[in-house]
Amino acid sequence: MKIVSAAFLLFLVMDPVGNVPVFLTTLKQVEPRRRRKVVLRELLIALLVLVFFLFFGRSVLAALQVSQPALTIAGGIVLFLIAVRMIFSIGGEMFGGNPQGEPFIVPLAIPLVAGPSAITTVLLLNSRDPGLWADWLLALVLAWVASALILLAASSLAHYLGERVLMALERLMGMLLTIIAVEMFLSGVKRFWGG
Repeated sequence: MKIVSAAFLLFLVMDPVGNVPVFLTTLKQVEPRRRRKVVLRELLIALLVLVFFLFFGRSVLAALQVSQPALTIAGGIVLFLIAVRMIFSIGGEMFGGNPQGEPFIVPLAIPLVAGPSAITTVLLLNSRDPGLWADWLLALVLAWVASALILLAASSLAHYLGERVLMALERLMGMLLTIIAVEMFLSGVKRFWGG
């Protein structure tokens, strides 16, 4: 059950449905026959980044002298901000302007798929139970595969579902992410106070 719930959490955090419009907008200047290759490349880069933080994130945290409660609270805050943005569809670009031409790493791989919330979630999972690294890796791969399927089918989804349905799905995911974010924040506060 831990694998399924971790995979679901990571899937929500990666927010593939909410990223569909951004992916479509970013890839407008890319030739239609090349788009799938670009999306797959960006997804693989995002997976590599998340796997790196799964295995080496604790060392990075130790070098920065960041405690687990601080990471949990910060992760909850970041997730909450992203969830609020998903629910209320706040205008403007979240990650700054897109470079001209074919995107490479930014903004599709990082920060849209492997963003701060996904990296924080992977770090939290492994720092809580380092012995379950294989479970966390499987959960990450499951969430990535589900996200990849949605993002590779972005054009078809946008055509068949329409903008309203995509927006409704994004808001629903934002509500679920808000609950998870508050729980993560409270868990960090409780750990900090030794509860």
